[in-house]
Amino acid sequence: MSLFKRFRNLFIISIHFILIILAYYLSFLLRFDLNIKLYIPFILETLPILIIVKMIIFYYCGLFHSTLTRVSMFDIGQVIKANIISSAGFALGVVFIRHASFFPGFPRSIFIIDWGICLGFIAGLRFVARFFKERADIPGKQKRKKIIIVGSGEAGLLALREFRSNPHLGYEVVGFIDDDSTKKNLRIHGVRILGGRKMIGSMVSKYNIEEIIIAIPSATGERIRDIISYCQFTGVKIKIVPGFHKILSGEVEIKLREVKPEDLLGRETVTIDETEVRSCLKGKRVLVTGAAGSIGSELCRQIAQFFPRQLVLLDYNENDMYFLERELKTLFPKLTCKFIIGDIRDISLLKHTFSKYSPQIVFHAAAFKHVPLMEENPSAVVKNNILATRNLIYASDHYGIDSFVFISTDKAVNPTSVMGASKRIGEMILQAKAKRSRTKFMAVRFGNVLGSKGSVVPLFKKQIEDGGPVTVTHPDVKRYFMSTREAVQLVLQASAFGKGGEIFVLDMGEQIKIVDLARDLIGLSGLKPDKDIAIEFVGLRPGEKLSEEVLHTIEKDKATKHDRIHITQPNNFDSRQLRRQIKELEKLVITMNNEKIIRRISEIVPSYIPYSKD
Repeated sequence: MSLFKRFRNLFIISIHFILIILAYYLSFLLRFDLNIKLYIPFILETLPILIIVKMIIFYYCGLFHSTLTRVSMFDIGQVIKANIISSAGFALGVVFIRHASFFPGFPRSIFIIDWGICLGFIAGLRFVARFFKERADIPGKQKRKKIIIVGSGEAGLLALREFRSNPHLGYEVVGFIDDDSTKKNLRIHGVRILGGRKMIGSMVSKYNIEEIIIAIPSATGERIRDIISYCQFTGVKIKIVPGFHKILSGEVEIKLREVKPEDLLGRETVTIDETEVRSCLKGKRVLVTGAAGSIGSELCRQIAQFFPRQLVLLDYNENDMYFLERELKTLFPKLTCKFIIGDIRDISLLKHTFSKYSPQIVFHAAAFKHVPLMEENPSAVVKNNILATRNLIYASDHYGIDSFVFISTDKAVNPTSVMGASKRIGEMILQAKAKRSRTKFMAVRFGNVLGSKGSVVPLFKKQIEDGGPVTVTHPDVKRYFMSTREAVQLVLQASAFGKGGEIFVLDMGEQIKIVDLARDLIGLSGLKPDKDIAIEFVGLRPGEKLSEEVLHTIEKDKATKHDRIHITQPNNFDSRQLRRQIKELEKLVITMNNEKIIRRISEIVPSYIPYSKD
């Protein structure tokens, strides 16, 4: 085999050389019923012309450099084109080189017969080589998994070709699933289309299917979730072909993988103006608070790709900061990073950080986020989400940084929780300061981050691993979700074209029912909801509501140049009164009087409806 690889090109050229001669000889045998004694001189005189013309044309058409075992329609097209051109060239060569219309008695039909036979030989060579390659790759007695592919489009065909080209993967494609009723019972490359998604369960039972492959990269999140709902009751493993945009961007390889929670969103990839973001971050000193958290760590990873001069990471979580340090030093060895373990509530730490490292851009992601837990600890929320944010905003203004980006939440809109109200107050402090500061202060508001430490996904996965039950607060509760990656991409884009004082709202698509998400995650684990894993409804927790909003009732939004980012137009408020109310709130925190703290927050945020235990 190694010898063949070494002399591969010579071998392929030799095979084509032999087939060209053989096809020409057979064309005479076929034309003259095997009696070609009289035509031997014609053959010998014209054969050099034929060989020279065809070998040159075949070379320029790339036939000697194409792989024989991976034949495609493009390859066959090149074979047809090469044979047409070479046959025409041969005919002209006979005329011009021999200075005659044709040899006396030379049959013109030979050109056509030779073209047909040579085409069959050259194309057949490739099909035969591919046939034996695929058969040679099939393991002797290895049992292959029976699978069905959901989707008979380009991605489905890509998956089918991959399985056939690599038999060692151990898959046998039994059929396709496609909702187009006109395709039912049709065959694609010999594989039958069995029916629509409603047939998945019966097909799994009928053909003893062991795995289901979802190959619809363009499908919406709703469609993916619907397909999975039919798959999960079969109890077989589900895999998915990643979107082509992810393959082209290098985010994933061209291979199957387990279905991830992000696939349930089914949104198109976020595209940002990298040139604009790079001009904003390249060569700058950037500070990220809450750097070890889900959003903060992803911010650091993506910022690092735009070549900042220095990246300063601040977080109180020593353990996660350690692992992030290892990761960044491995991925970006030339990046200058400073890792600070500390609390953003520490004013002396803020002064030291700003004076020593002189950040030019600040991304403020540090916050307390767990709604029910914060309902029991309102003084902690005020200290961390309001007072610390205020101090950070004031420090940014005092030290003259270029821009400040505050990570907010949809829970700040008409809040029913202390956490949501605290984020709304943070937005108000930021907007008040933006009116009289050279620093560009802006906030970015978005919903739940799928798979983050504070989202329901890790909780559901842990409950599934423990055998259930999976606890859902209410059958109608629903939330906006984004993947961490797309949320951070949009944050960076918003920060790049913010002018100061804006609250950017990210387009998060449609809200998803939490109970549907729970059922999908159970199904993705190869289990059946309500049978293998129970789902229990435990009631809304303190501070929670059935659905979230992105705009206050009095707010309007306007579009930006990015179709996934909008700017709110909030109501006006008295900045002086706000500062006075914050100072009064600061005094109440010292006394730990939760009732008065809640009352004061309600005065600052009129739309806040505190949770009542009654």
